[in-house]
Amino acid sequence: MKINKFLVLLFTLFITSFSFSQGLLEEKNNFTHQDTLRGSITPEREWWDLTYYHLDIKVNPEEKTIIGKNTITYKVLQPYQVLQIDLQKPLTLTKVTQNDQELEIKHDGNAHFVTLKNQQNVGDINSVVAHYKGKPREAVRAPWDGGISWKKDKNGKHFIASSCQGLGASVWWPNKDHMYDEVDSMDISVTIPKELMNVSNGRLKSIVDNKNETITTNWHVANPINNYGVNINIGDYVNFSEVYKGEKGDLDMNYYVLKDNLDKAKEHFKDAPKMMKAFEHWFGPYPFYEDSFKLVEVPYLGMEHQSSVTYGNQYLKGYLGKDLSGTGWGLKFDFIIIHEAGHEWFANNITNVDIADMWIHESFTAYSESLFLDYYYGTQASADYVIGTRQSIQNDRPLIGKYNVNNEGSGDMYYKGANMLHTLRQLINNDEKWRQILRGLNSEFYHQTVTTQQIENYLAQESGLNLQGFFDQYLRTTKIPELQYAINGKKLTYKWNNAVKNFVIPIQIEVNGVSQWITPTLENQTLKLKTKNPKIVVDRDFYIKTKTL
Repeated sequence: MKINKFLVLLFTLFITSFSFSQGLLEEKNNFTHQDTLRGSITPEREWWDLTYYHLDIKVNPEEKTIIGKNTITYKVLQPYQVLQIDLQKPLTLTKVTQNDQELEIKHDGNAHFVTLKNQQNVGDINSVVAHYKGKPREAVRAPWDGGISWKKDKNGKHFIASSCQGLGASVWWPNKDHMYDEVDSMDISVTIPKELMNVSNGRLKSIVDNKNETITTNWHVANPINNYGVNINIGDYVNFSEVYKGEKGDLDMNYYVLKDNLDKAKEHFKDAPKMMKAFEHWFGPYPFYEDSFKLVEVPYLGMEHQSSVTYGNQYLKGYLGKDLSGTGWGLKFDFIIIHEAGHEWFANNITNVDIADMWIHESFTAYSESLFLDYYYGTQASADYVIGTRQSIQNDRPLIGKYNVNNEGSGDMYYKGANMLHTLRQLINNDEKWRQILRGLNSEFYHQTVTTQQIENYLAQESGLNLQGFFDQYLRTTKIPELQYAINGKKLTYKWNNAVKNFVIPIQIEVNGVSQWITPTLENQTLKLKTKNPKIVVDRDFYIKTKTL
């Protein structure tokens, strides 16, 4: 079908911004000391393993302030006496204590180095309490330029939410702000004005009336959680729920929406159980049954907060009512419900160690959009959609960023990454095997942080294919391989151009309507044809370019 030029422009703008971080908008080459402190596993981080957080805060909507503390419990892996806690300005780390003793803090920008008095012995389980206060950074354009969104609903009630991917969870609470170490479990206590409700991750354990003008909501997260996945959402909420009969039994699915939107949400959120059915089919059981699944309305577009997925797509199909693929298929589902919930498997279950490998989160999840369509509308619809998204790909820089400096790769990690995976599906050439590989990823790396190399190795091993050149091409360069071919009588000559040296993958073509595989290399290959000058069609499912010589 003909692509609407406005949609192309919208999609291009979307893909350069939907990375949830300004870091994707332009390449950064000059990294600072603060980048290293934020993005590397420093000596002050590596010696201790997170086991438990209790974040206990009071949110003051009128003043736009937070005051509270985080109890950080950890296991000692090796002897060391200095511990790094991260908290971003303008928030202030007022004191850190251990066993009720106040500790010395050396402040270095957003990193704070705490000298411990007690000997840290291998195997010990210890805790420190980090006290803080202040006005956290206000989100400029959440979720891409995040922080705390201090908004009001149309009735004048406070409507507040956190979003901090890329920017870091330390923008609003003190923690060990690096992806490699996920806390094993967590409690989140939030004190707010009593006419409001706070929704956070995990399950609601209690609401305490403080006998004044406030209440405290207490949430418990039973599973490991990455720092940016932790959230607060404060508003004039109402709740409705259902029980989904899933692969691991009954799954509680809860929905928190503004009061005025209850009726439309009950109809529109029917996409949520549909999502769960499709993704459990493709990826395996939802990874957080113990913590339930929630959709929570917020005053920005949405984010993949673990077991507390945030929603702001205005109760429209597509992306704010637009089809980002330009094919029509993108209007068959609510983009935010499907995409952000897909992150429960890729981002929250399987989490990158270093944000440079964020393609693991975004490529698989962007690809999940087409798999949702595949489940309900078939393989053709799925292919139409993912191929339609190629119009957005910029090929501005590689999908993998710079390591150890909190640097993300190109925004192409969404739909270039999705088309890379769609191409891999063709190479495997067995949809049930492909499904088992996707499910196997979520089983093999269940609740783990991973590197690109681990994902590459798993996909190569389970597929039985040599994929080194494949990943080098699509992840580490901006070059799209070009199939060059010429027909002379009954001879087809072909080769790869614009490809890395080890890029040797087969592709499927049709010769006069008959499908067959060829394996181009960087050198000319030939194929004898049955007829002269036949019609050659290259399978569109492979993300490549073609050129007839």
